[in-house]
Amino acid sequence: MIVLLSIILLISYVEYMTDIFLSNSLTKRKEVFCSLNKDSIKMYACGPTVYERPHMGNARAAVVYDILFRVLKHFYKDVVYVRNITDVDDKIINSAKSQNIAIDRLTMQITQFYHQDIAELNCLSPNVEPKATTHIKQMIEMIEQLINLGHAYVTQAHVLFDVSSHSNYGELANRLLDEMIAGARVEVVPFKKNPADFVLWKPCEAEGDYGFESPWGRGRPGWHIECSAMSFAYLGADFDIHGGGTDLMFPHHENELAQSKCANSGSSFARYWVHNGFLTVNGEKMSKSLGNFKTVREIIDSGFHGSVIRYFYLTTHYKKPLDLNNKALEDAKRAMKKISAVIHKTDSKKIKECQEVINFLADDMNTSAALAHLHELAGKSQQGDEEAHKQLLWSLDFLGLEVIAKEVIPADIIKIAQERLQAKREKNWPLADLLRTQIMERGYKILDTDDSYELE
Repeated sequence: MIVLLSIILLISYVEYMTDIFLSNSLTKRKEVFCSLNKDSIKMYACGPTVYERPHMGNARAAVVYDILFRVLKHFYKDVVYVRNITDVDDKIINSAKSQNIAIDRLTMQITQFYHQDIAELNCLSPNVEPKATTHIKQMIEMIEQLINLGHAYVTQAHVLFDVSSHSNYGELANRLLDEMIAGARVEVVPFKKNPADFVLWKPCEAEGDYGFESPWGRGRPGWHIECSAMSFAYLGADFDIHGGGTDLMFPHHENELAQSKCANSGSSFARYWVHNGFLTVNGEKMSKSLGNFKTVREIIDSGFHGSVIRYFYLTTHYKKPLDLNNKALEDAKRAMKKISAVIHKTDSKKIKECQEVINFLADDMNTSAALAHLHELAGKSQQGDEEAHKQLLWSLDFLGLEVIAKEVIPADIIKIAQERLQAKREKNWPLADLLRTQIMERGYKILDTDDSYELE
């Protein structure tokens, strides 16, 4: 009887540990994830607006939802991950004009840069990556539906969403309408019924401006309707998860939620809203005006491997703010080099699933705990624990962390290091310090171990 009870408790524990928990911005609490379909998951994440090379904030979001994608794929047979490309926007138009190049050429080039830079961080490709410009028809259809249902109105060649027509407007941001108007930068124009009403379609300002034909004249869509139309096209009116940066919660995600629910009667749109935190640079908000705007390519070109950048993102819980600074990147580099050195010491390629890492990631993507366990495995592997080594290899792959190639240290640097080791053994400390300086001047570091050293 006792044995049977123990088995039942063990089974219950395993089932509990394999639940997925997510912090849901809609309910403001961490919840057990319950999918709409037991075998299939539908997830949408806001992708880049392609007017300039992706910055480190863009990349953080890409890595966060890549981790979530990997976790979901582990638990479910089918996961549809949609991440859009916003390739029609005022910022794009202004950037193209300032560079005197065609808009299509700019968006194609920046989209390629985005793919290249995100690939360096070992992010899996989404199942679908729709572009806004190829879904204008779907946007127009949704806008027409909103007009017909009394949720939008046409005025001076604009189509605006009437926020007063949706009684739950503000449910995601968890603020009253008056509070949101007071706290947001809204465009005050005389033809709006309400200052918070937002654009679904706007006209071209002059003949020849970039735009598309519509029932309301030549123009282009508002930003918010783009994501609603594209998510509906590939995931339907209701899906499981919507992700994006905290900065998008209001007004972008709030407006998406409102117009999507109004266009599709009875829909709840996304059931779980997941938001990643801000990225700062040396304690300050990243902005061009402060001169601290950092692109992924800049960081890579300054000597940080893609896996080091990815590791850096995983050191902090996705919901929390994360500060980009040289110490944090150097710490991530040392950590990845240390783990990679353990891998290089054996030719074994056998892997074994690590339940602990799965459990940490299933618990609201607790990546910092998963990294801590990674180092535990590395320590055991270094001591000859084959099971730990197998789990280490599997965990690195699951987290998307590539082993950094073993650096070939020049023979003359190794010779200086050996001379320094001998000087230390003879207690010739001035000579040992001099030789250390020579090594560092060549761009290498020497770390002392028990009667030996490590070069990096």
